[in-house]
Amino acid sequence: MMRMTDTVKQLLIINIIFYVGSNIVGDVAYQLLSEYYPGNSNFRFWQPLTAMFMHAPVYGQGSSAGIMHIVFNMFALVSFGAALEHFWGAKKFIFFYISCGLGAAALHTAVNYFQIQYALEQLSSLNFSNSDIHILLSTDYSSVFDEKGQMVASKVKTILDNAHCTQEQFNILASAVQNFQSTSLGASGAIYGLLTAFAFMFPSAELGIMFIPIPIKAKYFVPGIIAIDLFLGFRGSSLFGAGGTGIAHFAHVGGALTGFVMMWYWKRNQFNKNRWN
Repeated sequence: MMRMTDTVKQLLIINIIFYVGSNIVGDVAYQLLSEYYPGNSNFRFWQPLTAMFMHAPVYGQGSSAGIMHIVFNMFALVSFGAALEHFWGAKKFIFFYISCGLGAAALHTAVNYFQIQYALEQLSSLNFSNSDIHILLSTDYSSVFDEKGQMVASKVKTILDNAHCTQEQFNILASAVQNFQSTSLGASGAIYGLLTAFAFMFPSAELGIMFIPIPIKAKYFVPGIIAIDLFLGFRGSSLFGAGGTGIAHFAHVGGALTGFVMMWYWKRNQFNKNRWN
């Protein structure tokens, strides 16, 4: 393995500090630094950046994947990032890494938006007002149901009863609520950008991955892992961990797509031959 380069080492340290610190602080840190949907009252402008340094917690919801989430991402950062920084220089590498992370956040948000709007269009016959929609999307539904799973008296129940909402329509609403309230976190989007860049620069490099018994050339492995992750994402799971959203596969694809576009542009303009030191 190539010697760990300075910027990769710094990113590794920052991710570990964020991970340890957020697990010590708890929910407040995850609420402030994970990425919420822009329409959510918990959204903050810095979250698309800070979320790429957050990983699933070791406690509560998603804790079973917490450790492996950061381990896989940091393993990939060190394995592929060092080679790229060696050839590019520190500034070019960090610019690429952050760009892929932000590209991942952008595609994730765009997909969330279209999914929420599609769900609301399916419910258009219920004639919800804008204030109704805000209440329905923002309410903590753990307080709406009792221990027997029955909906208790609340603003949500009043709105749904007045609209004569059916169980099927409520299920559609629930999918929109999940997208509206869930968070996105993890370095996976930026990591997928690094994977794409590595395959672009070293297509014939044979990769010995821990869970694959035979070496596979990068030009086959990287498109394959993106396709597999996308497939598993549609089925509700993810190869590198879905974070807190359940649909992080779109963030992964967004990071890979951003990386591909940047590499294509750099190669076309011979820009990839220049180091930024």
